[in-house]
Amino acid sequence: MKLLINEDPIPLLPSLAMKVGLNAALFLQQLHYRLNISKNIREGHKWVFNTYDDWMEEFPFWSLNTIKRITYDLEQKGYLISTSKHNKMKIDNTKWYRIDYEKLPFSYTPNEITADPKPDTPPAQHETSINSQLDAVQTHTGTTAYPTMGRPITKELKKNNNKTIVEKNLDVAHSVIQYLNDKTGKHFKAESAATRKFINGRIKEGYTQEDFIRVIDLKTKQWLNLREFNAFLRPSTLFNATNFENYVNELIVAREPEKELYIPPVLDFNSGEGLI
Repeated sequence: MKLLINEDPIPLLPSLAMKVGLNAALFLQQLHYRLNISKNIREGHKWVFNTYDDWMEEFPFWSLNTIKRITYDLEQKGYLISTSKHNKMKIDNTKWYRIDYEKLPFSYTPNEITADPKPDTPPAQHETSINSQLDAVQTHTGTTAYPTMGRPITKELKKNNNKTIVEKNLDVAHSVIQYLNDKTGKHFKAESAATRKFINGRIKEGYTQEDFIRVIDLKTKQWLNLREFNAFLRPSTLFNATNFENYVNELIVAREPEKELYIPPVLDFNSGEGLI
């Protein structure tokens, strides 16, 4: 099996790797690419939300513990900002990530360079080590320009990325609809454009296949044997944006344990041990 350049290569600036470490540089480079195409904007910044399993698909050559260690180290150094406060449900701990470009060794923005060259700095103050040689690139005019972060790790085109997402969502749709049909005895089709629209819409909002399954379980338990409600066990009702959110929150309320009603003991003074 050949392992030399039969796959897309990994373009990476040595200067960034020398500043933050190889693994950290790889992670930042891929996150930088994801941020450039992200549609998730919160608080004036683009974000990428990923589970650790999602990151393992991005970096199949790393273990789960390695990814956790890399993200933790980047967070501690201030290069990586992560939060779960943008999730719709408090029980969802999926992290949202963005890069603090101002704290990187070079001052980046997602699409352009913001660091101004400093031609007035005396030559004697420049380091002559390999680090400084890699940090800056001499242009033909003699000025110093700082490198951008380069291309993404995976040389995937946007259409290929969209194709992967569509295929993944279709797999979820097949599983969800099959489960709904098994529970209700009905015959909905996962290939239906309307059904896929409802399911894809909820996936984009951050819901998972498990959320669909739990909602189906909840509503079939409530409606399956009721003639007036049985007809509503259908994708257009269950997976409608407003309905689905209400059903998920209904599940959260249902999980809360009910407080037991305190019943005081009845004291019987007419019987007992030791009576004469």
